[in-house]
Amino acid sequence: MRHKYYNQALKAFLIGIDAADPVSAVRQELIGYDEVPTIIAVGKAAVKMTIAAVDVLKDYSEVIVVTNPENAVEMPGIKVFAAAHPIPDQIGLMAGAAVIAALQRASKVCRPILCLISGGGSALLPAPPEGISLSEKIELNSVLLSAGAEIKTMNLIRQQVSLLKGGGFLQYATPSPVKSLILSDVVEDDLRVVSSGLTTSPIGSREEARVALKCLGVWDRIPGSIQSLLQRADLAFESSKAKNTLIGSNKLSFEAMSAHFEWSSVHYTPLVGDVAVAAERVASSGRGTHLFGGETTVKINGTGKGGRNQELALRVALLAREQAWKAPWLYLQGGTDGRDGPTDAAGGVVCETTLDTLESQGINSDVMLSNNDSYNALKAASALLITGPTGTNVADLGILIKG
Repeated sequence: MRHKYYNQALKAFLIGIDAADPVSAVRQELIGYDEVPTIIAVGKAAVKMTIAAVDVLKDYSEVIVVTNPENAVEMPGIKVFAAAHPIPDQIGLMAGAAVIAALQRASKVCRPILCLISGGGSALLPAPPEGISLSEKIELNSVLLSAGAEIKTMNLIRQQVSLLKGGGFLQYATPSPVKSLILSDVVEDDLRVVSSGLTTSPIGSREEARVALKCLGVWDRIPGSIQSLLQRADLAFESSKAKNTLIGSNKLSFEAMSAHFEWSSVHYTPLVGDVAVAAERVASSGRGTHLFGGETTVKINGTGKGGRNQELALRVALLAREQAWKAPWLYLQGGTDGRDGPTDAAGGVVCETTLDTLESQGINSDVMLSNNDSYNALKAASALLITGPTGTNVADLGILIKG
């Protein structure tokens, strides 16, 4: 039987997802756009954004879509690449080459370029410089993920090891005019961070990337070819300027939830940084309904299966017991893309019975957390949040209902 607060919490979460619907947002932005562009769509919402764009425009030169397999669908006359996320793969490498070729074709005749960007593009579109292999990029990505690097730091580094990121996309587009519609999956909506800033200026320099890697304590763990690249001087180049427009974000979804649940306590400071610290913040909330947004990080020490949202939910359940919360209560924490880490779950839904259910099966939650195995812990307690792919991506949302 479902918890008495489950439907209320799930409704709030789905309202947040609906507010980030890329179809209506793209339609609205393209009213009056009368160019015949090359369309490049990259990210977890790429398919939905493309559907809206081709429906509104009717006429276009060519279209390339790069998204994750869960959101990929066949589209007549359109090249769709189902690339891996969060670890890049060979399909993503092929997609990067296809995007560069399409940009070069457009730039030769100064054809307008419409870029549709959503979260996830950093992994979906690897385009390593000469001398760096895909396997070395995969190794770099794995090191950054295991170190619990925040998304801005990760993308600062990724930009330096890509031909397309950090504005590299614009080098190939010059002199074509570029219009970019961006669905943000990062807190504070720094567009340089979304998909590693394909159509923006870079976050920082190679020197800053070196410093970040050393601060994370992983400089000696990255491939030598990448170390060598980051020790060279930055490149200077002239490129087209893009007209970048934000069409959806975690903040807008968060505000939609709060507008619907007028009686709720709205936590405007986002949940960011280490997941354990974020759990303490959630657990410090008093009675009532509480809404959270943001995106946390997890430092991987174990070999288990899970994601930041699942781990956050399980940690809140442990703190609730430690603080002796009175029943009933429920906490839902999920990623708006419907996928948390390398799992089929969006996150977790925990309540006053979750830990009891685990203990009845001989499962120790602390041990599971120490092995980063939140997925299997929540699965055993029937506490996974399963939504399937949502076709959008604006970071994470959380709802605490504390009776």
